[in-house]
Formats: sequence, structure tokens, C-alpha cells
Amino acid sequence: MTGAEHKKALHTVSIITNDHPGVLVRIALVFARRGYNIESLAVSPGAKEGFARMTITSRGDAKNVDQMLKQLGKLIDVVYVTDHRDKTPVEVEIALVKLRTAREGRADILRITENFECLAIDDAEDTLMLRLTGTSEEIDDCLSALRPYGIEELIRSGKIVMDSGASHFAHLLNNVA
Repeated sequence: MTGAEHKKALHTVSIITNDHPGVLVRIALVFARRGYNIESLAVSPGAKEGFARMTITSRGDAKNVDQMLKQLGKLIDVVYVTDHRDKTPVEVEIALVKLRTAREGRADILRITENFECLAIDDAEDTLMLRLTGTSEEIDDCLSALRPYGIEELIRSGKIVMDSGASHFAHLLNNVA
């Protein structure tokens, strides 16, 4: 990441939409037109049938975020948009990481997994696959500790977030036809 990209603010946005084809493309175009790079995206069915929930993490100019949120809210099929910047949501991310390692060299790796509460989910002859869960920062820290052992494959889910306390989403969806 360049120095200029680091100066751009990181934003996490949750969006409730009608579950229709093409909605994700229209949302992604709003981000692209505003110069925001989508760093992670998680989409799943919502709590109420017929709706989907998206969590998007992006980096862009903080001055434009309010305008972008308004544009997202005006899109057809978007029911609700919220930015988590002034809240303390519960955040979780999952990652799978595969390390190429001989069986005799795994003791140090397994000590690291204990520190980060990782789970070894596949222990093959020459590779070890781990499941990491936690905040994005916790996963970043664990991956930094594992890098010297040679990460062969990595996939991350992208973070999902939910505000603690009473849900304005549930009330809103109960009033939608």
C-alpha cells in the first residue's frame, strides 16, 4: 500500500438490500465512482427472507463518505445503509492459511496458534492448514507471526460487523412490505 493510500480513511459499511440480481454491481459502482477501493466484502442472506446483508470495508477520502452513503441509500433495492465509524461494533473475520512445513518443524507454529487461538484443521504430511478467527487486526498479527514459516495459501472472509445493543435493522425490516 502506498503512502497516499494509507492517508485514506478505512470505512466499514453495512447495507441491507432486497435480495435481487444486480444489486451488488450497482453498489460496487458507487464505490468505484467515488474513488473508494473495496478491501473486503461479505454478503449473506438477511434475517428476514428476501433481504441480503452486506458488510463492505473500503478505503477512501473521508470527506466524501457522507455523500457516498447518501448515494448508496438512493439506489433501487437498498433498504438501509449505516457506517460504523462512530460505533463500536462486534467484528469477526475468518481466515484459512496453509503453511508448507515438515512434521518435525511444527512445534513453533503450534505455539503461535495457541497464542492466537487458531485451530489446526488439516495436518497433512508436508502442509498444515489453520483456521484463524478474530478481528482483522488479530488476524493480521497472527499472519505476521506465521510469515517466517512460509505461507503457501491464504484466504480471508473479510470482516463482518454487527452493532451491539438494540438493532435498528430489525425494526426497519419489520416495517418493510
